[in-house]
Amino acid sequence: MSWESSQLYYQLINSEVRQRLGGLHSAKLLMYSVDFAPIEKLQHDGDWEAAAQILVDAAYRIEAGGADFFLIGTNTMHRVADVVNAAVDIPLLHIADATAQVLKQEGVERVGLLGTAFTMELDFYRDRITGDHGIEVVVPEMHDRQMVHDIIYQELCQGQIEPESREVYLAIIDRLREQHIDGVILGCTEIGLLLQQQHTDIKLYDSTAIHASQAVAMAIESN
Repeated sequence: MSWESSQLYYQLINSEVRQRLGGLHSAKLLMYSVDFAPIEKLQHDGDWEAAAQILVDAAYRIEAGGADFFLIGTNTMHRVADVVNAAVDIPLLHIADATAQVLKQEGVERVGLLGTAFTMELDFYRDRITGDHGIEVVVPEMHDRQMVHDIIYQELCQGQIEPESREVYLAIIDRLREQHIDGVILGCTEIGLLLQQQHTDIKLYDSTAIHASQAVAMAIESN
C-alpha cells in the first residue's frame, strides 16, 4: 500500500500487457493511491473498521471511473477485503486466491509465509489459503515475525533496500525450511523489492508479481 509497491504494480502490469499484446500497447487502468500514513496508524491501533472505510471510498471511485474489476494492492489490507468488495458491484481479484492458484498449479502442499505481523498472525490470509485451497501455511516464530514486520514498515515502505535486511530474511527462510516447506510466499507487496529468486534456491512466490499477472490475464480474457 506504500507508493513503493504501487509503482511496482504499475510497472508489472504494463510490462505484461506489452509482452502479451506487443507494439505500443499498455494497460487501461485506474489507480487510486492512498496516503499510507493514516492507514498504517489505524492498522497498529487495531481500528480496521476505519481503515476499511478509506478503501471503500477508494473502491467507489474506481468503480465510478469505469473499471470492470479491482485489486487491493496490499496483502495486509485484505483483512477488510470482504467489506470493501461488498460495497461495490464490480468483483475483487483477491491476492490470496491469485497466489493460491499458482501454488496449486505447481503442486505446492506446504508453504512458508512472510508478510506483516497482521498477515502472518491473523487468520484472514492463512485460513483463506488453507481453507479455500487446501494448502498448509507455515509462519516464522514470533521473534522472526517481528523482524520481518519491522523491516517492512521501517525500511521497505520507505524505499530503503538494505543488504543486511535481505540476509535477515534469508536466515528466517532457512529456519522455515526446517519445517519441510515447498516454497515461500512473499506475502507483502514490498518484500519483492528486497528479495528475489536469485537470492535463494527455494521457490519464492511473489504475491505482487502474481497478482499483477493475473490482473492482466483477467482483463484480457474479459475483453
